[in-house]
Amino acid sequence: MTEVLEILKYILPSLIVFGTAYYLIRLYLTNDYNKKLLDLKQNNKNLVTPLRLQAFERVIMLLERISPSNLIIRMNNPSFTASQLHIVLVRAIRDEFDHNLSQQVYISSVAWDLLKNAKEETIKLINLAASGLPQGSDYTELATRILELNASIEKSPIAIAQEYIKSEIRTLF
Repeated sequence: MTEVLEILKYILPSLIVFGTAYYLIRLYLTNDYNKKLLDLKQNNKNLVTPLRLQAFERVIMLLERISPSNLIIRMNNPSFTASQLHIVLVRAIRDEFDHNLSQQVYISSVAWDLLKNAKEETIKLINLAASGLPQGSDYTELATRILELNASIEKSPIAIAQEYIKSEIRTLF
């Protein structure tokens, strides 16, 4: 029995020292890992933030470019008939949207859904305006009808999307 006590006298302190060293080394390595992970996240944030800001700028610019009043001014061509203007406006909206598809990576799903909704509602507005015109109308009749319909909307989907995107930008800073 004394031999067992003698062995325990040497082994027990060794086990306590080993357990303490193991705990401290594990704690150190965990803290070091967390610190490196935090540094990596900070570096990624420093790289991604400018890209996200650029994406927000491009999305806001897209919304401005597809607004009916801006579209009509940009696509103004007195030689167009109403049906030609209708085709050109819808194509311009789709082209603008397609050109900026990659921006969805950097903005929230809600913001992207609002953007898609604004695009679709603007196309619907243009289609509605075109459907109510007699055959052979000139471009000014369609342009006037689009602007009238747009003015009758209390809050346009484009304005709603712009407000949401601006609020999302504010949450970043």
